Amino acid sequence: MKDTLMQCTPIHLSGIYVTLEHLTQAHLSEIQSAAADGELWKLFFTSVPTPENTQQWLDIALDMYRQQTAMPFAIREKASGKIVGSTRYWKMEPHNRRLEIGHTWYSRSAQRTGVNTECKLLLLTHAFEVLNCIAVEFRTDYFNHKSQAAIERLGAKRDGLLRNHTIMPDGRIRDTVVYSILEHEWPGVKKNLQYMQSKYEN
Repeated sequence: MKDTLMQCTPIHLSGIYVTLEHLTQAHLSEIQSAAADGELWKLFFTSVPTPENTQQWLDIALDMYRQQTAMPFAIREKASGKIVGSTRYWKMEPHNRRLEIGHTWYSRSAQRTGVNTECKLLLLTHAFEVLNCIAVEFRTDYFNHKSQAAIERLGAKRDGLLRNHTIMPDGRIRDTVVYSILEHEWPGVKKNLQYMQSKYEN
């Protein structure tokens, strides 16, 4: 794989239910509205922006993009036309052909729908089949049991637990659960995601 394949260039990924749009400053108000749907910032184990710090959250995401360490996306639901969350490729390692999918959150109205399944299918397909990754990683808070269950449903395998891994903004020291999908596992995981997606189709 050439390193240039993993350069942070704006991309849009489109499926049946969602479009993943390259995150820009123009998404600010829609991101605020998406996070307000369920007041997601109240969950202590997430990093969803509050109305007051959405600009700071966006600035950090865009700075990561400028530094070529992340590709942030806004998630637009096709049926409603609304932004319903955000996700990103980050910790991108071109020489090691691996990256992490993280900073993911969804509006309450988009949860328990086909949105997450299709987002992961789009992101993983691009990572393994276009960026030629040999591994894609997921990390989540030890206390975020819903996220762990969702990651495991994708077909990712648990690699381990990083103790005292991250000091959170509120001072809590987070333990981080690490999962991954490897290149040779992707065909099976893809079939599983396609099957999961088909259950949401009319």
